Amino acid sequence: MKRKIFVILLCATTFPVFQVFAADHVMADNEIDQLVQDLSNWGRWGADDQLGTLNLITEEKRREAAAIVRHGVSVSMAQDLLIEPAADNGNPFEHQMPTLPSEINPWAVDKIGVRFHGLVHSHIDALCHYHYKGKYYNDRPVSMVTEDGCSDNSVMTMVDGIFTRGILMDIPRLKGQEWLEPGYAVTPEDLEAWEAESGITVGSGDAVLLRTGRWARREAMGPWAREGFAGWHVSAVRWLKERDVAIIGSDAALDVSPSGVEGIGSPVHMLVLVALGMPILDAMNLEAASSKAEELGKFEFLLTAAPLRVPQGTGSPLNAIATF
Repeated sequence: MKRKIFVILLCATTFPVFQVFAADHVMADNEIDQLVQDLSNWGRWGADDQLGTLNLITEEKRREAAAIVRHGVSVSMAQDLLIEPAADNGNPFEHQMPTLPSEINPWAVDKIGVRFHGLVHSHIDALCHYHYKGKYYNDRPVSMVTEDGCSDNSVMTMVDGIFTRGILMDIPRLKGQEWLEPGYAVTPEDLEAWEAESGITVGSGDAVLLRTGRWARREAMGPWAREGFAGWHVSAVRWLKERDVAIIGSDAALDVSPSGVEGIGSPVHMLVLVALGMPILDAMNLEAASSKAEELGKFEFLLTAAPLRVPQGTGSPLNAIATF
């Protein structure tokens, strides 16, 4: 494996944290294939399984998550749906008012529509959203996805909702920064430094949410896309598997971008969806949750979320809630 990784040692915290930009991370096909094989959860919960890592959110885990709530304060972790085109929003949310109230009509009626996969609309990715070499999670064939949608691994497997412990890993806060710069790759070293700083250890069935500060940077500097985004480095996926994490998420496109992995623009997406069978919470807005977590001194919370019931859907818009 050939790598060129630029490393800068920062001294913003007590804990040594390395700043990694995966400027050139070349990985051959056979190495990627090996990683898929090493991390695979295929067959772990049976040949017919479509839940993947959501199996790790057990009844006991839900009870433990409910017991986390002490303050009774809830915060949305979704971005307002954006209707204006922008550098990071090639598919704006559509909102129309086909029926307006009048003296004789008391009703106001709106119509909405959205192509939600992308960089700005908060959503959940189902396990049929991404395949690798013709295979989806648990050895499902690419032929299972047709014009009608996904016959297996669809968002309908999640319609009873997600109810588990959420952990907010605020890496900019760890580094004493407002946001991570585009292209910054979050590695296991960052994750473990955050655990040490927060006193929280990630465990089985948890949802791990990464704040890069993307929305704070957008507010300050405007939308961008071409220069990429901070996000998860491919090396973190093995860490997630070892910790038995149930759900992964971030405030941008999950993967560090550019990924630096030759031939695969979103290797983290691929590995967690295909190999692990792990749903993704994409394009979340974690600014309010981060502020509340800092105020309360508590970066764990009850995470609740419920996708729309989209038959054969590849995912759904989502309003995930953090309750402290």
